[in-house]
Amino acid sequence: MKKYYFVFCKDDLLLQPLADGSYTIPCQDEPPTEVKPWTHLMNITPMADGTPVVAYRLDSPPTVPPAATPVGCAAASPQPSALQPFPLRQSYYKLPRELYLKAGKCQELLYWDQNTKFCGVCGAPMRMDTDISKKCTECGKEIWPQLATAVIVLIHRGDEVLLVRAKNFKRDFYGLVAGFVETGETLEEAVAREALEETGVTITNIRYFASQPWPYPCGLMVGFHADYVAGEIHLQRSEIAKGGWFRRDNLPTIPEKLSIARMLLDDWLQSP
Repeated sequence: MKKYYFVFCKDDLLLQPLADGSYTIPCQDEPPTEVKPWTHLMNITPMADGTPVVAYRLDSPPTVPPAATPVGCAAASPQPSALQPFPLRQSYYKLPRELYLKAGKCQELLYWDQNTKFCGVCGAPMRMDTDISKKCTECGKEIWPQLATAVIVLIHRGDEVLLVRAKNFKRDFYGLVAGFVETGETLEEAVAREALEETGVTITNIRYFASQPWPYPCGLMVGFHADYVAGEIHLQRSEIAKGGWFRRDNLPTIPEKLSIARMLLDDWLQSP
């Protein structure tokens, strides 16, 4: 039975090039690369059309499995794979949206699998119990994948919006105020707190926009619009390098299309 095989090597997803220059995920009866006896092939939720999905991670650059050889012939050696590696973020521009989203889920589950080899209570090895849970081999503790929930907000002041450049941005672009939700607070409380902590401004009229899986490595981004109330910009220098108010006609470089930050900005840019 044909399955989609989402294969990762280090930080890259392996894509299958097509004759027309586009890319896809290998869909075939057997794994598209050689797999070791210890390689964990994870069963992932099937595609919408019912096609099974398998994800696994390679220890080294991929090779294709050797072809079967007749008895008496020299054994064939594995050959280099024709699959091409791309960072998961770049695969957004290479794959249909459904496959990109599934790739993100596969990456998150492989990350979870790698980081939950042993029980956090007694230290014994964990084993898979279901496709999305593990159980300790000694004390029986059960665990499931966990998401890190974060909020992100576009703050409006008249015809301006507040943009910031985080210190951890690798390129010179401006994004939005964002941060992780803390224990015991609502999403809206997290939005207001992050705005005040990172920029020194208070906000109101916090309204939900959309949410987005963010598999870098295992997050859920929840986006909001909000309106400025008061306060001068005082940046949280430990996290924010630059910040300011911008109009449509003087925007700096903004995030790329795959992010919910860009979706929020595009929603504003397209509004009357």
